[in-house]
Formats: sequence, C-alpha cells, structure tokens
Amino acid sequence: MVDANVPDDGEGLTVASDEQSIDADRTWLLSRILLTWAELIVVGLGGAALGGTVSGPPGLIVYLGTVLASVSVLLYNVDQMIQQRLTLVKTN
Repeated sequence: MVDANVPDDGEGLTVASDEQSIDADRTWLLSRILLTWAELIVVGLGGAALGGTVSGPPGLIVYLGTVLASVSVLLYNVDQMIQQRLTLVKTN
C-alpha cells in the first residue's frame, strides 16, 4: 500500500524508506566506529598494564603483541564495514 503523503522516487520506492535506510546505515557505521574505538582502548590499556609489569625482552614481546592486536582490531572492523557496504550494494 502506497501512502499518498509520501513522495515516490519513480522506482517504486518511497523517499521515506530511502531516508530510513540512510539513517540505519549511518547508525550502523557510527556504532561500528564506537565499537572499534572501545576495542582499541581495551587492547591498548591491557597492553600497557601488562607491559608495565615486565621489562626487558618480555616487554618488547608485549609491545609487539599489543601492536599486532591493535592492527587486528582495525582490520577486522574495516572488513566488517566493507562487508556491510557490499551487502547494501547487492540489495540495491
């Protein structure tokens, strides 16, 4: 059923549904960015706490592990954003 008050974009989709879809995409992106930020904070603080308790070569290993975990968090979240974007492109 088409609402007479909602304009049609000519492709059978209402402008309101397009706006809702854009809002949902922005909300998903914002939540993914905030989740990434929180994960990086947790990894960084955990690495700093563990690295502060050890010194010497084990400290270097902890530092390298923290860097590796941070890069992993970033790459995982970028991958999730790309997958979401590809899903949206396929459905449209």
